[in-house]
Amino acid sequence: MEQNITFTVNGRARSVRTDPQRRLLEVLREDLQLTGTKYGCGEGQCRACTVLLNGHSVPSCLTAVGDADKQTILTIEGLAQGEALHPVQQAFLEEDAFQCGYCTAGMILGAVELLQQKPHPTDADILAGLQKHLCRCCSYPRILKAVRRAAQQSV
Repeated sequence: MEQNITFTVNGRARSVRTDPQRRLLEVLREDLQLTGTKYGCGEGQCRACTVLLNGHSVPSCLTAVGDADKQTILTIEGLAQGEALHPVQQAFLEEDAFQCGYCTAGMILGAVELLQQKPHPTDADILAGLQKHLCRCCSYPRILKAVRRAAQQSV
């Protein structure tokens, strides 16, 4: 049974009429045309689909859109401020912390959450905080450097 689901996405009030059990990933990509969030494994194991729901990273492939009703969602498209990249985005760019780029949006949002919780993380904190995020290109050393760089910029 379809319902009206309302939420704030990237600072904008949005509403969709859909089955509340439908995956948030599908709604973001298909209904709202926010295609920066990627479908990876569909099982929450790779985290390519990560978005921030009320400031906490969630795998949007496992999150029912009904669970996002009246909540705040941040996707990769909402991270930059105008032409200025978010410090984590800028650090990923400066450290070439991606190859194919498929995991990058989810990895960046995971790093944003991590740095909000621990502004000055140790390498162990970074590795633990991003352990659920898979990079099939194995860019982990550059990802680690990028998160370190972003932390130095006091995200």
